[in-house]
Amino acid sequence: MRFGSKTLKLPRSATARIAVGTGLVFGGVLGFLPVLGFWMIPLGLLVLSQDLPSVRRWRRSMIVRIERRRNAPDRKRSGTKRDPDP
Repeated sequence: MRFGSKTLKLPRSATARIAVGTGLVFGGVLGFLPVLGFWMIPLGLLVLSQDLPSVRRWRRSMIVRIERRRNAPDRKRSGTKRDPDP
């Protein structure tokens, strides 16, 4: 799995990947503790998306939403309002 220039090696076994992803999510829920952090939740969901179709669909829909927002014209700076479709 790649994060920009960083590479994270995952176990080859689907069972091990699911265990790692679940452990990260549960550890992230305890993010208020000093050693653990809330950053573990999205990382765990990303690991789980390799093997679980429901999490994969959620991840893909989030990517689409983020890309739409990133590529949408900024209405505040342009000073124009979008006309509603009839």
